[in-house]
Amino acid sequence: MSGGNLHKFVTNYTAEDVEKLTLRMKNGLGSSKYKPAEYKRLQAILDAKRLESDLIGKQVQKTCCAAKATKESSTLRQHRQVWSRECPRLQKAEEKAEDDVRDFLEQIRPNGRTDTSIFSLQDYGLVLEKEREAFRVATVEPVHQLKDDLCFRLGEVQHQQLTAHQSDWEQVIQQINFVKDQQDNINANLQADYLALEKEIIGLGLEKYRTGSSDNLVIVETVPEEVLDSACPYPELKDSLIQAFHSLSQRYQSRLQSLQDQLHRTNRFCGWCADDHERFQFTLSQYTHDIPNHRALYMDMLQRLFPGKSRQELMEHERAGDWQRFTQAQLKAVTQQWQRDQEELLAKALVTLQEARHAHQEELELHRDRQHQQDICSHLREKLRQWRAQQEEVAKLEAVIAARQQEEEEARLKREQEKESAIRAQQREKVRQFYLKQKKRMELLEQRDQERLAYLRSVMEEQARRDKERVQFRADMLQRRREERAAQELERQREEEEKQHRLEVLRHQIGVVAEADPERMMADTEAWRSRHLNVKELELQQPLYSINTYTDTQIVADPRVRVEQALRDAGLHHSQYAKEVLSVIKPLKPPRRDAASTLKF
Repeated sequence: MSGGNLHKFVTNYTAEDVEKLTLRMKNGLGSSKYKPAEYKRLQAILDAKRLESDLIGKQVQKTCCAAKATKESSTLRQHRQVWSRECPRLQKAEEKAEDDVRDFLEQIRPNGRTDTSIFSLQDYGLVLEKEREAFRVATVEPVHQLKDDLCFRLGEVQHQQLTAHQSDWEQVIQQINFVKDQQDNINANLQADYLALEKEIIGLGLEKYRTGSSDNLVIVETVPEEVLDSACPYPELKDSLIQAFHSLSQRYQSRLQSLQDQLHRTNRFCGWCADDHERFQFTLSQYTHDIPNHRALYMDMLQRLFPGKSRQELMEHERAGDWQRFTQAQLKAVTQQWQRDQEELLAKALVTLQEARHAHQEELELHRDRQHQQDICSHLREKLRQWRAQQEEVAKLEAVIAARQQEEEEARLKREQEKESAIRAQQREKVRQFYLKQKKRMELLEQRDQERLAYLRSVMEEQARRDKERVQFRADMLQRRREERAAQELERQREEEEKQHRLEVLRHQIGVVAEADPERMMADTEAWRSRHLNVKELELQQPLYSINTYTDTQIVADPRVRVEQALRDAGLHHSQYAKEVLSVIKPLKPPRRDAASTLKF
C-alpha cells in the first residue's frame, strides 16, 4: 500500500523545468530562487498514508475473518439440516424397534406348564423399562430443568437491570459445572457398560447375529435328495446329473473361496477400532447423494469427529470400506447366482429324469428294441452335454466379467493413488513432447518448402524451355508466312500486269468510233422497253417466296469466320492453338438469351 502511494509524490518535469534546474545548479544551491524542502509536511503526509494503509489492512483482515465465520456458520447450518433430517428417521427406527420387541413379547406363548421362562422374560422387560425411566429421571430431567432455569434467568436479565449479587451467579456456574461433571461420569459409565456387553456378546459367539455379517459361506446342498433318491432306469444318466451338480458346486465354491480370501485379507473394521469404524459408517450414511455438496460436508464432519486423523487417512479408510462392501456385494451376488443355477439345474434334472422314466416305461410297454433304447440314452446324454457346455460357457463368461470388474476396480484405485505423484512428470513429458513436436513440425515445414521450391524451379525451367521453343517456332512460322506473302504479292502483281496488258489489247481490238446522235442518246433503250413491255414475263421469273437468312456479306463480316478461314489456309485449324484462339473470339453482337445454348462441346 505504501509502495503504491509513493507514485503520488513523483513530479512530471518538462524541458523548461530541466533548463531552470540546470541554471539553479550553475548559480549555486545558495541562490535565493531555490526553496528548501518541507520535510515535516512530507513526514505528516507519509504518516497519514501509513495510517490509512493500516486501516485498510485491518478492514481486509476483518473481512477475511467475517468470511471465514460466514463459511463456518453455513457449514454448521448444513450439518444441522442433515441432523434435523436424520433425527426423525432415528426416532422412527427406535419406535419401530420398541414396537417389534413389544409385539414379540406379546406373541410369545409358553410351551407347557413347566415353561416359565417366558414369564421371567416379561418380568425382565418390565424391570428394564423401570430402570430406563429411572435413568431418564436421574440424567435427562436435571439437564432440562437446568436449561429452563437458565432461559428464565436470561429473560429476566434482558428485561431488567442486573440486580443479582455476584454470589448468585457463582452458584449458577457451580451448578452448571456440577451437571457437566455428572453427565461426563454417566457417559463414561455407559461406555464401560457398552464395552463389557460387547465383550460378552463376542464371548458367547453371538456377534454374527448382532452385526448381520455375510462373511460365512452359504453352503448349498451339493446334490439334492430329489436326484439322489430318484429312481432312474439309466445309471449313466444319473451319474452325469450327479457329476453336473458336483462340478457346479466346485466351480462356485472356488469363486466364493477366492472372494472370502479377499475379504479376510482386510480387517472387518479396516484397521480402525470398532467404535471409530461404526461412527465413520454412521456419518457417511447420514450424508446421502441427494444432499448438495455431500462429499465436502461429510469430509468436514469426519475431520471434526476425528481431529487426530488426516484427510488422506479418512479417504483411504473410505476406499477400504467401499472395497469391502463391493466384495461383500459380489459374494452375495455369487451366492444368489449359485442358488439360482442350482434350482435351474435341479428343475432340468427332474425334467430329464421324468423324461427318462417315461422313455423306459414306453420301452417296457411297447417292447422296443435295444437300438431304440440306446438312441434315447444318447439323445439325453447329448442334451445334457449341450446344457452343461452352455452352463460352463455362461460360468466362464461370468468369471471373466467378474475378473475384469475386479481388475478395473484395482486399476482405478491404483490410478487414484499414483495420480498425485504422476502429475508433474506428465506435465514435464507433455512440455518436452510439445517442443519435440514443434521442432519436428518446423523441420517438416522447411523440408516441404525446400521440396516445393525445387519442384517449382524445375517446373519454371521446363516452362521457360517450352516457351523458348514456342517463341522460336512462332518466329519461324512468321518468317515463312512473310516469305509466302511476298511470293504471293509478286505473283499477284505479275498477274495484274498481264491482265492489264490483255485488257489493253482488247480495248484496241474492240475500239469503235461512233457518230454523234443526240436523239438516240435521249431516247429509251431497248432494255427499258423490253422490261416495261414484258412485265408479266418478269413476274413469272421472280422466286415463289422470299428467303430470310444471312447474306454472304454478313457471314464474312463475322471475325470468327475470317479467323477460321485464315487458320485453315495456314493449315492450323486442327491444332490446339486454333482451338484456344477460336474459344476467346466473340461475335460482333452478343447472342440473344433465348438463342443461348447450354450444351458444352
